[in-house]
Amino acid sequence: MTGASGYEAYEGAGELLRALAAPIRLAIVSELAQGERCVHELVEKLGAAQPLVSQHLRVLRGAGVVRGSRRGREIAYALVDEHVAHIVADAVSHAGEAP
Repeated sequence: MTGASGYEAYEGAGELLRALAAPIRLAIVSELAQGERCVHELVEKLGAAQPLVSQHLRVLRGAGVVRGSRRGREIAYALVDEHVAHIVADAVSHAGEAP
């Protein structure tokens, strides 16, 4: 790709990969690939503290990876785009392959 428009696509991809750079964020995306989850469900499944999960959800939300919708008193989080789940699954699979 040449020109500014081509490079901008790489910048966007870089931003996405930076948002996914933390292992807990990869785990959150993997969980959300199974369907909507509230923070307490992610906390229970991942075994991480609620403030930590909330902080990482904020990063993912800011990057446009997840969206939240009110479910009574809670917010249910879901992936904005299933492509991200495939990226994470491929990365995890690749990391588990023998060299």
